[in-house]
Amino acid sequence: MGTPDGFLKYQRREAQAYPIEQRITNYDEFHTPLSEKEQKKQGERCMNCGVPFCQSGMIIGGMISGCPLNNLIPEWNHLVSIGAWKQAYDRLKLTNNFPEFTSRVCPALCEKACTCGANGDAVTVKANEYSIIEYAYEEGLAKAQKPAVRTGKKIAVIGSGPSGLAAADQLNKRGHSVTVFERSDRIGGLLMYGIPNMKLEKHIIDRKISVMKAEGVTFVTSKNVGTDISAEEIMNKFDRVILACGASHPRDINVPGRNAGGIYFAVDFLASTTKALLDNGLSEGSYISAKDKNVLVIGGGDTGNDCVGTCVRHGARSVTQLEMMPKLPDERAENNPWPEWPRVCKTDYGQEEAAAVYGHDPRVYQTTVTEFLSDENGNLRGAVLVKLEPEKDPNTGRMTMKQVEGSEYTADAELVLIAAGFLGSESYVTDAFGVETDNRTNVKTDRNSHRTNVERIYTAGDMHIGQSLVVRAIREGRDCAKEVDLDLMGYTNL
Repeated sequence: MGTPDGFLKYQRREAQAYPIEQRITNYDEFHTPLSEKEQKKQGERCMNCGVPFCQSGMIIGGMISGCPLNNLIPEWNHLVSIGAWKQAYDRLKLTNNFPEFTSRVCPALCEKACTCGANGDAVTVKANEYSIIEYAYEEGLAKAQKPAVRTGKKIAVIGSGPSGLAAADQLNKRGHSVTVFERSDRIGGLLMYGIPNMKLEKHIIDRKISVMKAEGVTFVTSKNVGTDISAEEIMNKFDRVILACGASHPRDINVPGRNAGGIYFAVDFLASTTKALLDNGLSEGSYISAKDKNVLVIGGGDTGNDCVGTCVRHGARSVTQLEMMPKLPDERAENNPWPEWPRVCKTDYGQEEAAAVYGHDPRVYQTTVTEFLSDENGNLRGAVLVKLEPEKDPNTGRMTMKQVEGSEYTADAELVLIAAGFLGSESYVTDAFGVETDNRTNVKTDRNSHRTNVERIYTAGDMHIGQSLVVRAIREGRDCAKEVDLDLMGYTNL
């Protein structure tokens, strides 16, 4: 290590966020990276642990601990600390196809498992990764590298989210000819239209897609396989097919009044803002607007927070975010020790912004909707909410949330955004290809495999494992690509 006592010598420093009153006036990324000198110090804080949990990607206590990609984190932390940026990039790209994405949107499972974080502040792994990949682009290290030899094998990847892109990238590097089909008008899937611009500016996606195109990957947009193109046509033209369409079936809230005008799924709301931003600079009437409306966001996860931050930028009159579960503790509980994922209360950027604009945290815990109310024109005007309390099921011993009798109250709302997660794959794709699904509508495979019940068809990402993180989707795509390559060639070096 460059400085064996760096974790004692230097304090953790993170990229500075722009002031809230400034950043909510636009949809741009809002952090100023550290200087190269300061980033080197942050690299020096790495302890080079004997057991680096940061890169383990293990399941501990039912949750992932450390990076699912098994990134070689201590190695490139050290290389950052000595300013060996090219070597750091060489080590980073061995395990991660898209550090330009993960360094922006990943919740940093690596940092939650960092040994420094057991009794202090974790190493700034995510920021170090960001510095490496941006240096690589600035210095021309991340430019296109075409495979020297083509195998003559053709592969179709259905879906251009992180898993599909990772599979395509790997298989193209191996020399196979890969075509990626995307039903939307732009490549990126979840990355493009599911994640707001202020978390991931879309030119960052376009930058990487340009590299992949130059390396030989073919992209087909605005073609919905299963409707615009038949499964039979795909199977006839390609040697192997990878289904990577995501868990794109949103969970609904089925209560009286659900058909009122002004109720949308969160993914549709976020997509409309991003598409209008890219198409026409958010011209009035071109997207689902929260301007001057009382907004109710149902769901306390990352997508719900993204809705909150977007509504603040729209100019909403008020924003309330409902969370069914109790508020998590501010610090780790005794039954949640390091290096487990910390089950603690996190205040994200959208919630910070709403608190600054409206004067209070937008989250309301242990609460759900029992009815939507509409006006004489059928448009949403409010919702009936009810408090919940945890109750142990006497048969299973599991805790469930039960309604508190007499706790109902009415809240004004002209816009409701449902951010309650996703149920799995969409049936029109799985039916078209004849692949089996499990009881959660994920595409069914054998354990530790991506091969479906249909010959020559594989699956990867959220469509396979259910809704998860971008970093897990990338790992899924890489693992699937390896399995496909082995099937095609009889051996694999992926």
